[in-house]
Amino acid sequence: MKTHEFSPESLMMSYGYKPELSEGAIKCPIFQTSTFVFKRAEEGKAFFEVAYGLRPKNEKEEQGLIYSRLNNPDLEILENRLSLWEGAEDCATFESGMSAITTILLEFLTPGDLLLCSSPLYGGTDHFIKHFLTKYSIHYLEFSPNSTEEEIKQMIFQSGKADRLAMIYIETPANPTNALIDIAMCRRVADAFKMSERPIYIAVDNTYMGPLWQHPLKLGADFSLYSATKYIGGHSDVIAGAVCGSKEVIMRAKTLRTFLGNMAGPWTGWLLLRSLETLKVRMEQQAANAKEVATYLQTHPKVKKVHYLGLLTPADGNQYEIYCRQYSSSGAMLAFDVVGGETEAFRFLNALKLIKLAVSLGSTESLAEHPYTMTHAGVEISHKLSLGLTESMVRLSVGVENSKDIIWDIEQALAQV
Repeated sequence: MKTHEFSPESLMMSYGYKPELSEGAIKCPIFQTSTFVFKRAEEGKAFFEVAYGLRPKNEKEEQGLIYSRLNNPDLEILENRLSLWEGAEDCATFESGMSAITTILLEFLTPGDLLLCSSPLYGGTDHFIKHFLTKYSIHYLEFSPNSTEEEIKQMIFQSGKADRLAMIYIETPANPTNALIDIAMCRRVADAFKMSERPIYIAVDNTYMGPLWQHPLKLGADFSLYSATKYIGGHSDVIAGAVCGSKEVIMRAKTLRTFLGNMAGPWTGWLLLRSLETLKVRMEQQAANAKEVATYLQTHPKVKKVHYLGLLTPADGNQYEIYCRQYSSSGAMLAFDVVGGETEAFRFLNALKLIKLAVSLGSTESLAEHPYTMTHAGVEISHKLSLGLTESMVRLSVGVENSKDIIWDIEQALAQV
């Protein structure tokens, strides 16, 4: 009989878990323990050698369990399953998305380095880069989704720090504008400035697309980062982060994670394992609903503009080309500008009945928020406006409810504007 290669959504129920090691339990138990017993002292020595990077793991050697700050069955199985979606060699999970992001930035940047980043970024990431990393002499340059490859290269040359370019950090689609960045182009830029054996890394915040609709590693990125709170968790009941990549870079991330102590706990791992089982069906329903919502909003007289990937056309030039090349779905995130300003946006938000007024995204329930004063409150006003992030913008994370009910709620709320 031919060997059959199962799809990731089929493997989410069982991959990496051996029921015989857990009294035959069909689901992985929660391993709520701080430490694990070694059979022999020699075993403990071998486990620590691998955990601390003192030697590589042998070909058939399994990483032994030591202490839940280093590893835990729930997290190991979770990381194995997340790797499947990305086609990644390895994955590391964290207690929050910001833990994943900051750990990668701290591990792979050193004082004097230049970080090139896209704009806009999630407000927390933007703040960490501009107000924390700069205290340690790590410099940054920003480019917009409209910047050409040549403009970006010229910007790097003019900075006087081209020889110190160490990482390109991008968020695509951008939060909340849905602007797109070409990952393959970023790889070309990184390769053009590589002057030594030291690599220039590409890190992609893939939260908006989840692990389903965009695969950054296949497009030339070194890191695919997530706030796993969002689509991966999907139920607004867990805070977590994740990063996928090669064994080499993930080992470095896990080593720093050990000493920062920002690993996810077993309860978090267990909740995410549950969520992965329905990831595909949830996200596909959300995407289908978002398409209907965007179509409705596009012709509404009280809506100035809709920011949604599915509305891109060849007239949008490079953005449309990137969309066709880089994505397998339009996603379930959209934003729109109401006619008016903050007052009108707030009237809409305050009138919602089914959709919840809350930050976060990617969960089963639909959520709406005001990026200008909420998630991106810390971004400079002039910078927000230059990116098209206005006081009239509302961001929607479309859930799995009946699409007719979502549209009804939007319709009656817009009537209050």
